[in-house]
Amino acid sequence: MARPRAIQVKAFCGAHTLAEIYSTLTRMPGKYRVTGDQAMLFVGSVLERLTIIALSAEEYATALHLWSQVGVTGGTIYDALLASCALKAQAEAIYSWNLRHYGGWGAVVESRLNHPPSSAA
Repeated sequence: MARPRAIQVKAFCGAHTLAEIYSTLTRMPGKYRVTGDQAMLFVGSVLERLTIIALSAEEYATALHLWSQVGVTGGTIYDALLASCALKAQAEAIYSWNLRHYGGWGAVVESRLNHPPSSAA
């Protein structure tokens, strides 16, 4: 019996996420904190596996204007910018552990929201 062939799925990551990965890993408490070099190994792994989506300066300004109009404030703007990257990539799904941050942003975003699958499978 022939084994099914794997189908490559396109996966995307907002460019800002690379900085968030680095920041989070290098500021973890105590024994969980990693060095900058170790964090860059994680960043490199993301770069190998995902297509990085960045907003141009014009897209960035447009996104800030759009999200300000729907009431996004404070640090939630970073999630909104990631949503803009997902829309630019025409992503079918947006995964976040912060689903509540995306509430009220319209059907085009909310219809794509998913909680990441558990890694304990």
